[in-house]
Amino acid sequence: MCATCGCGSTDTMIDGKKVHADAAHSHGHAHDHSHGDHHHDDHHHHDADSRTVSLEEDILAKNQLLAERNRGWFAGRDVFALNLMSSPGSGKTSILERTIRDLGKEFPVAVLEGDQATTADAERIRATGAPVVQINTGTGCHLDAHMVAHGVERLDLKQGAVLMIENVGNLVCPALFDLGESVRVIVMSVTEGDDKPLKYPHMFRSGQLLLINKLDLLPHVRFDLAKCIGNAHEINPDLEVLTLSAETGEGMRGWYDWLRARTPQRNAA
Repeated sequence: MCATCGCGSTDTMIDGKKVHADAAHSHGHAHDHSHGDHHHDDHHHHDADSRTVSLEEDILAKNQLLAERNRGWFAGRDVFALNLMSSPGSGKTSILERTIRDLGKEFPVAVLEGDQATTADAERIRATGAPVVQINTGTGCHLDAHMVAHGVERLDLKQGAVLMIENVGNLVCPALFDLGESVRVIVMSVTEGDDKPLKYPHMFRSGQLLLINKLDLLPHVRFDLAKCIGNAHEINPDLEVLTLSAETGEGMRGWYDWLRARTPQRNAA
């Protein structure tokens, strides 16, 4: 069990093969089972809390070290890596499918697909022709740098490629774990509520770009687009915001232009 977020992380599968947990996810027992008077219990709980905090810091520190290694590896190959994070059902995979089909001839795109279980999303990506590696985290609620490093080993990343890392659907824990990405992209849809940035401030504070998806459903839901964007900027004034619909294609050109401006091949041209 991960002391940082409480998720299990010993059953990670990459393309169907089990990956041994990194030291950052090897955890000892956080407490003993001795019992005593009330004063002893207080001391015991204080020690347990201290050990838990120390373990959390150790996990994040080790993850950060691995993330920096990933970042250096990506930089050496001019790989532009995006960490896409959202709640389940925001439309991340649909955005990726359309993006790959529309831009796949301009620059190579590869995908790391993170899910707790099933390979359904990876199969959808594979149907676009892009190389994809499935990472199943089991009971784990986020990807970490160690999983990404193992996943990338199975990808034939070309020089100047765009790597899309589709994180596990969750707006809490993925914000804590740097994967070595170049940029963090938060995806939400108009079906989720315009107060989402206020409910999950750490996630929205950690991102560089917010994609608000499913604009085609806007007439059918109670969602104040301007209010949502205002809430996002209240949390993170520097957050770029783009609105789109992966279903109809509305606004996708703005997303494509954002990507084109940041890919190494375009910058070198």
